[in-house]
Amino acid sequence: MEQTLDMKALFSLTYGMYIVNTAEGGRLNGQIANTVMQITSEPLCVATCLNKANLTTELIQKSGIFSVAVLEEDVPMTFIGQFGFKSGRDIDKFANVQYELGPTGAPLIKDWSIAAFDAKVVRTLDMPSHVLFVGEVQSALWFKEAAPLTYAGYHLVKKGKSPKTAPTFGFNALK
Repeated sequence: MEQTLDMKALFSLTYGMYIVNTAEGGRLNGQIANTVMQITSEPLCVATCLNKANLTTELIQKSGIFSVAVLEEDVPMTFIGQFGFKSGRDIDKFANVQYELGPTGAPLIKDWSIAAFDAKVVRTLDMPSHVLFVGEVQSALWFKEAAPLTYAGYHLVKKGKSPKTAPTFGFNALK
C-alpha cells in the first residue's frame, strides 16, 4: 500500500482557540494558540505547544508559568489580531484589555473569554520548532456561558489565517 499524506485530513482534528499568556520580570505577554488540552485530572494539568520563535515561549521558559483564556465564538477579529498577528516585542498586548493576575502572577484575560486557567509548568518537551509545556493548574475561573470559538469556526466563519509561527501555517494554502 502506497503511503500518502493528505494534509486536509488534519482539518478533521478538533481544536479550540485560546490566548496563552505569561508574566516575567513585570512584563505581560500572550499569544493566540489552538493547541491547549487537559491531560490529567489528578493533579489537574493542561498542556500547550508554542513556537520557539515567539516571545511568549521565551517568557514561559524563564517564568515557569502560563495562563490560558478560552475564547468565545463572538470574539472580534481585531481582538484575535492583537494577540495573534502582532508581537509583544513591538506592542503592549495588554493595553486596554481587562484581566486579573492569577495565583502564579500570570494574567487571566476576561475580555471575550469564557474561562481562564492559571498553571505552573511541571514538564517541558523540546520539539524541532515548538516547545510543549505541561502545567499544573493553580486556579480555574468561569466567566460566562457562551459557545467557545473553535479552530474550524475561526477559519470558516471568521476567515482567519494561521500566522507563520503556527503549527498549522502550511494549511493556509489548502483553503
